[in-house]
Amino acid sequence: MKMIRTIAELRDFMRHNKRPICFISASPFNLMGIEGWVGNFTFISYIDPFDGRHPNVFVPSKIPGIEPKSFEEITNYLLQHPEVIDHITRLGVRPVVLFLMFDEKTEALCEERGIEIWHPPARLRHHCDDKIETVRIGNEAGVRSVPNTIGPARTYEELLSLARRAGLGADLVVQTAYGDSGDTTFFIASEDDYNREAEKIAAENEVKIMKRINCRSATMEGCATAFGTLLTPLMTEVVGKPELTPKRGGWAGNEIFAGAFPEKVRADARDMAQRLGNKLYERGYRGCFNVDFLIDENNEVYLGELNPRISGASPLTNQAAFAYADAPLVLFHMMEFSGVGYEIDVKELNDRWAREESIDHWSQLIIKSTEEANEIVTHAPATGIYRMALDGSVSYDRFDYRRQAIESDEEALFLRFTGPGDPLKKGHDLGALLMRGRIMNADYGLNERAVNWIKRMKSFYVSEPVTEIQCDEAQEPNH
Repeated sequence: MKMIRTIAELRDFMRHNKRPICFISASPFNLMGIEGWVGNFTFISYIDPFDGRHPNVFVPSKIPGIEPKSFEEITNYLLQHPEVIDHITRLGVRPVVLFLMFDEKTEALCEERGIEIWHPPARLRHHCDDKIETVRIGNEAGVRSVPNTIGPARTYEELLSLARRAGLGADLVVQTAYGDSGDTTFFIASEDDYNREAEKIAAENEVKIMKRINCRSATMEGCATAFGTLLTPLMTEVVGKPELTPKRGGWAGNEIFAGAFPEKVRADARDMAQRLGNKLYERGYRGCFNVDFLIDENNEVYLGELNPRISGASPLTNQAAFAYADAPLVLFHMMEFSGVGYEIDVKELNDRWAREESIDHWSQLIIKSTEEANEIVTHAPATGIYRMALDGSVSYDRFDYRRQAIESDEEALFLRFTGPGDPLKKGHDLGALLMRGRIMNADYGLNERAVNWIKRMKSFYVSEPVTEIQCDEAQEPNH
């Protein structure tokens, strides 16, 4: 097999790929656009945001009585679905799969079916995903976290005692080891605050207890390879905005633009992410990962979280300017697992991708239902390009599933997650909105344009109260 030494050779290798490669997840969102770079690439999804109009998306019929509740359960449901098994078989021999989330049951199902997984083992991913282990990995790599201590906090007094011994004060942030964005981060400044979350905090053998700082969130994606860690530009994060999510610390989108951070902040984040990626590779982890950073009012950068997976920021980084000049990050992930021989100059790529001219201006918003509800959706906006008029009104313009189809700052691509017949409850993902330009202001609040887009897209949803029959027949996971 030919050795890959240049980006052109990598692009050519992936474009002419004949081996079936499938991304199996709730939706195609996390790797949208990759089908244009990789031959024989298919999305196998639980939901169909495109109503059957995307040529690379396969969605099996729902099996009555089976209600997957998590991303791992969705993955395993799909791998056991007869229509999916038949579809993968018809794609060709030696199929490969990529996932957002999977577990050891997934690995057993793939081994049974002769399917190769292009990810590190589930057990290793789970270990690295532990928020408390992240601190330890960071310490080993010389990457600082916000001042913290680790231990049990089964009572408020025990929490305060640990915090005081570590010099953290009494205004604290407590995190448990695992959990979705915003679900396991608790802001504790009083005994009442603790008591509201006591059941979750006291159940853990150890928690991460941090000094509370005034900060903004940022994120960077990386890919740990045999030749070093590749890094994308640093992006802002949209966190805890009530227009988008009911969770105080819940992730709800990203921006990528050249002037987002001072050069020192970008350089510090790159150095920290590279150290983490290299340390992960030493531990046996390879491929894509994501690092969240906390940047305080003095522009000091701290490690926030480590996500050992393809992430929610991937749709921006895989379609950013640097990716089109060279290659999306996930192509390097695939190359690492493909078995093909390769050599890449990681430093050269990282230096090029860090330049301001490699960073274009794009944003994405993840729109959740933020009101208390127990209803069934009767009408939902279709996936496609929407246009905002001068008076602020928004209308559907045309069908498309490509971000590159957005022609101006007045347009946005909406990717629907919740559709007609789906349940509507507080916290459910309605859809993702991708657009040119900024969505936050100088104070890192949502700007007027973003607020209007959110309000208008939500207004397209119509729902009705759940009946007893619908409650039995229309249970869906939170996408």
